[in-house]
Amino acid sequence: MERNKNVLGKVTCFITRECDSGTELLLFQHPNAGIQLPAGTVELNEDFREAAQREAFEETGLREFASCTYIGEQATSLPSDKYFTYHNAKVYSRPDLSSAQWAEIRRGINLAYIREQGDFVQVSYTEEDQYPYPNYITYQITGWVERKHLASTVRRQFYHLRSISTKDKWEQEADHHLFQLFWAPMDSLPEIVAPQQQWVTYVTNELKYNF
Repeated sequence: MERNKNVLGKVTCFITRECDSGTELLLFQHPNAGIQLPAGTVELNEDFREAAQREAFEETGLREFASCTYIGEQATSLPSDKYFTYHNAKVYSRPDLSSAQWAEIRRGINLAYIREQGDFVQVSYTEEDQYPYPNYITYQITGWVERKHLASTVRRQFYHLRSISTKDKWEQEADHHLFQLFWAPMDSLPEIVAPQQQWVTYVTNELKYNF
């Protein structure tokens, strides 16, 4: 299997605030994918810090932060059966540009590898209904994309944003979903979806960052 050298940039935002009981972390309940941290993909020609601030606003609605601190980064080579889209990728019915082009997968989406032929890779994207119906798939896109539009390595940077918000719970529409945002005590967090739970462990244990 031929792998390309595209490296996809990602950011994760740890948004905290101070209260009488200590430090709280901002999380959101995704309507069908569990509890998550604000995170997303760095756009082409976008700075990582700018991406973190943009994602924080888009997924939480918060604009004002007392600070935005770079924590560190993590580089990950994907397993041989996984890819991310590096560019917006047109999906073809066959490994041929003259075949039917019936869908497009945006930059930053995680794909499952199926097979390859020439300069094309057959991939599949599955939108699972993890919560509250984990046994169902909402929709699936399978087809051929050009290899040049894929990435096999992810460079993720972590940022700590200190919030001055006094809101306790609210809703934010993002990525065609309605997120339920809430604060949780840093020393007593609820279960966060994989692999995001590992990001928390990596930042606190491996990078030794103290919130």
